[in-house]
Amino acid sequence: MRLYVLARNPTDSVTEGFLPAAGRLGLDVTLLTDQPEAHRRATAPEDLDSPEILECDVRDFRAVISRISAHHAPDAVFTNSDHLQTQAALAAEYFGLPGKDWRVALRTKDKAQMRRHLAASGADAVWSAELPAGRDPSALSTLDVPFPCVVKPREGVASEDVVLVENPGELERRCAEIQARRPGAALLVEEYLAGELCTLETIGDGRVRHVLGGFRTQVSPPPYFIEERMTFVPAHPEPVTAQVLAQLNALGVGFGACHTEFVVAEGRARLIEVNYRAIGDQCDLLLAQLLDIPLFEHILRTHLGQPLPADLGARTDGRARLDYPCAQSAGTLTAAPPASDETLGGVRLTYRPLREIGERHEVHGTNRDFLGVVRATGTEQAAVDRAVSDFIDAHHWEITP
Repeated sequence: MRLYVLARNPTDSVTEGFLPAAGRLGLDVTLLTDQPEAHRRATAPEDLDSPEILECDVRDFRAVISRISAHHAPDAVFTNSDHLQTQAALAAEYFGLPGKDWRVALRTKDKAQMRRHLAASGADAVWSAELPAGRDPSALSTLDVPFPCVVKPREGVASEDVVLVENPGELERRCAEIQARRPGAALLVEEYLAGELCTLETIGDGRVRHVLGGFRTQVSPPPYFIEERMTFVPAHPEPVTAQVLAQLNALGVGFGACHTEFVVAEGRARLIEVNYRAIGDQCDLLLAQLLDIPLFEHILRTHLGQPLPADLGARTDGRARLDYPCAQSAGTLTAAPPASDETLGGVRLTYRPLREIGERHEVHGTNRDFLGVVRATGTEQAAVDRAVSDFIDAHHWEITP
């Protein structure tokens, strides 16, 4: 069976998760990408999971459909990219294959459209306003903006250019700064939703939906929202989960994997954003290990039209935490620990660097500042927390200006 995977830059989810899973399922994989050389470097030719890689403007659904039509007949079209869900959904629909509803993929990717849809459905109302690409930020002065508020790209990801602002002058300045970096991007200004930041991880086949658990997220101090720590939560309080699922239902989300970010304040759950794909930043790799289920195979099977089992058989005694050491200043990374795997006192700890020694970077105030990922799993949260803290205390990351 032929699986087409749409991707842009290589990610751990693809190289360590979905491609090996496709190999275990016996699928022939063709990877369509606008960055073929990056994917060839990320995948060794001798690797049994190495896919066929074809260049394609994957941002354009018409190019995707044309490239597939001129190649092998597809049995599934899949992507785990935030940026390509709508394109993959449209291509799957064109070929009559299982997939996400392209309207839902668009609705969740476009944060302004998500807010409008949730409000129109009566699920939740959040004050928000769009600033179209190229529009002077002074246009916002005519609106009754609630401060503090959050500015973000309407279709952004990974806390890129997401910032908290306190007053009208700062709002105009921040919008102008983001526009200078992203001249073609529309911006969204919305009310700041206070509360504990959490995630809910789900997988469905359009008929049944399984909740895999979630995370509590620790972010950097304002004005940015860098995810510094993720602590696994086997189950959020039932009323909270029910509220989140009700809002996902209102959006139409229910096929394949979904990573939902929300805040909880006084028992009320309010969506921050819906990423209609599996959680990234190695949390998906951790989930598969922690729950002891073939997570990536399950996700791919839904796109092959195969139903999910009524019971995934997931373990429920697992505890986990991920920490992301971050660059605090611009410069060249001159010292950092190597990749490692170890088991200590029943805790399995993995460290993976995200920057090579010798690389120079600016500080972005986003997840792009991550230097590495420390992830640990076990059955006792205190032991897991101690293992992660001890690893970080025992190593150092040095940046030279």
